[in-house]
Amino acid sequence: MDKQPVTVPGQRTVHGVGMDSQTRCAHYHQVLDVIALRHGCCELWYPCHLCHEELADHPARPWPAARGAEPAVLCGVCGHELTAGEYLGVASCPACQAQFNPGCKAHTELYFELPAHL
Repeated sequence: MDKQPVTVPGQRTVHGVGMDSQTRCAHYHQVLDVIALRHGCCELWYPCHLCHEELADHPARPWPAARGAEPAVLCGVCGHELTAGEYLGVASCPACQAQFNPGCKAHTELYFELPAHL
């Protein structure tokens, strides 16, 4: 399985397993699986927690709540960056309207350390 990073629009490098050009990976590859997530442990972008587990040499840590104003989600279609709060408040990319998989939000605690008000 290909483990080469992919550069998405906006020139962000995403690390994953078997990715296509829109960040769908070997683990999550449905039409709506078009985001990458920035991990708090290494600040690298991965399409999912399983790709991080497979490729990184350290345990994953969610994006810190204290850095909530910084981008933590990347649209794999257009490269638009969103904060965790912005991402959790939308169903599609605000820039290109690409639909996001609503099932990804079931794993919120793996990706984001959230303040109590979100």
